[in-house]
Amino acid sequence: MRRLVVIVPLLAFALLAVVLAVGVKRAPQKNIIESPLIGRPAPEFSLPSLTDPGRTVSSNDLRGRWYLFNVWGTWCPGCRTEHDVLLEIRHSGEVPIIGLNWKDEDEKARQWLAQLGDPYEAVAVDRDGRTAIDWGVYGAPETFLVDPQGTVVYKHIGPLTREVWHEQIRPRLPKQSGAS
Repeated sequence: MRRLVVIVPLLAFALLAVVLAVGVKRAPQKNIIESPLIGRPAPEFSLPSLTDPGRTVSSNDLRGRWYLFNVWGTWCPGCRTEHDVLLEIRHSGEVPIIGLNWKDEDEKARQWLAQLGDPYEAVAVDRDGRTAIDWGVYGAPETFLVDPQGTVVYKHIGPLTREVWHEQIRPRLPKQSGAS
């Protein structure tokens, strides 16, 4: 009887673990964290420009066109991983990229862009992290696609890859010209 009291809970636990493991493995979107911003207006912001002292980067200035909003920092290994892809997107001219330099040192960020190349049309500086919180950022890098009405269309968490660009972001852009 004592053995049964020990074995039954162990078997139940093992069965539950197997069921959960199979469910997680078969989940079609297990790597996607859905953003509550999808389909909603992008958060408003007005922040200092990293590369143009005295200027601000504002969400109001971005209305009327598609753009990628990329959250990054020099302290972020994944940001370095995705940097070449961002440069390729910039050179394609399909959509402008707006950077949000998150909780970083301005001089380090300027050196990073001078050394690796600058894929951004503009870079807003978010020293205290409040704007990233408004955007629902979990951690850098994160990239958002925003439409001309200012609505968030897509969110990617982690380093942007060529596959994500070609399979997830590019198809969402208008067919004629991605940067319109």
